[in-house]
Amino acid sequence: MSTSGPPTLQPQPPRPPAPRRPRRRAAAPALGIAVALVAGGLAAWELLTPPHDPEPPQVKSFHSRQDLDPDALTVMTPARGVAPGYVFLAVKRGPGQDGPMIVDDRGQPVWFHPVGGDKTATAVQVQRYRGRPVLIWWEGNTHLGHGHGEYVVMDARYREIARVRSVGTKLPDHHEFQLTPRGTALMPVYVERRADLRGVGQGRDGTIVESRIQEVDVATGRLLWEWRSADHLPVTEGMTGPKENKPHDYFHINSIDETPGGDLIVSARNMHAIYKIDRPSGRIAWKLGGKASDFEMGPGTRFAFQHDARLQPDGTLTLFDNQATPAKADESRGLQLRLDTAAMRATLVREWRHPERLLAGAECNLQVLPNGNVFVSWGPKERVSEFSRDGRLLFDLALPEGADTYQAFRFPWRGRPTTRPAVAAHRRAERRTTVWASWNGATHVRRWRVLAGDERDELRPIGRPVRRSGFETAVRVRTDARLVAVRAIGRDGRPLRTSRAIRPTGA
Repeated sequence: MSTSGPPTLQPQPPRPPAPRRPRRRAAAPALGIAVALVAGGLAAWELLTPPHDPEPPQVKSFHSRQDLDPDALTVMTPARGVAPGYVFLAVKRGPGQDGPMIVDDRGQPVWFHPVGGDKTATAVQVQRYRGRPVLIWWEGNTHLGHGHGEYVVMDARYREIARVRSVGTKLPDHHEFQLTPRGTALMPVYVERRADLRGVGQGRDGTIVESRIQEVDVATGRLLWEWRSADHLPVTEGMTGPKENKPHDYFHINSIDETPGGDLIVSARNMHAIYKIDRPSGRIAWKLGGKASDFEMGPGTRFAFQHDARLQPDGTLTLFDNQATPAKADESRGLQLRLDTAAMRATLVREWRHPERLLAGAECNLQVLPNGNVFVSWGPKERVSEFSRDGRLLFDLALPEGADTYQAFRFPWRGRPTTRPAVAAHRRAERRTTVWASWNGATHVRRWRVLAGDERDELRPIGRPVRRSGFETAVRVRTDARLVAVRAIGRDGRPLRTSRAIRPTGA
């Protein structure tokens, strides 16, 4: 086993703003007349369209941060009885920019970080590194269900601490990343490997996609431990057959959870099974589900194509039961099982289903929250939901049509960016000036105050502070001063930080 790798903890230079993705414009209704395409696009089509109720925007845009175009989210069920904290997700394949995002219970962005280019992001969440909360996510490219990228670790001031890669020729997959109290990270890697596939109807000299687990030291990049699926589990236990002219992805690891004793709980989508792996030997301690389950599966406990298996503090096991693709049931569900390791029997504790009977053929996760609620991403079904312990829908958030987020989470978070607040302003006649204020990632802003003056050292407050009203707050004032700026006010009423001073556009 190799025990060396490239360092992952290194200073990161500032990055240029991500390129703006062209926005998708809804097609105009047929009018029985021709519309000429002119330079600048279809900007004039609205003049020819009869009045109608406008569709909600699919992309957010901001005067003060014109480099940011996150996808717009729609609240379908307003939050009630939800756990404290913000929603963490990474929308992809939508009309806006791809990237990790934090939103509030109104679906309004709190922080957004576009990844740029052809990259996408997943797994944005809060974990702990060296005793402190950090923000982590994966970014890279995906192909045929496998990811090729790297994991990013940021502190609460949105400063990059590390970029973590697997050791060897393959880049870490996007399904899972778990920081440990040892300062290490557990992550999956997919690697092609020669294998005898006669047991699944193929030749002796076949190729599989092997699932591996690597534990890597975050600070040094050194490989500390590796587990390989084909060394412990035969391809004949797979539940999906080989695909023509493609390596056989018989296992397909999609979650890794470390138990208090240091063993691992691993979900294998294409085995329809969950495994407990002994550390450090790597042997299989038990198998749950699939063709060779060590547990008797009680009524309602069978799952298929599952994701996100987690051992809970009460000893139960939670997972997202996709039941597709191909469909094995009419809908997906969140699942909680009790495992009797003496009698080797699994029993159903509870399940969570969406009222719209969603069947998600890929992705998805289920997070148990400290108050007993559960938070669920429905992946390609474009929904993110929070349920009570007994299954009541407490919150439901919709993504733009055609978009998805692999996972979604809820966490408390205190973001204190090192950057200054952003400002934009436009002046109309009679000194009427609109000032827009934002501060990407700041969670401690309660109000905004406008400053104005003819010189930077002469800025003075005008009007009263205005309550923050989302990612960007518009403040209307009357001033003919040459310069304006905004100052963030904290929850305790104290000033936090002031933007740069700018000249308003317009009159």
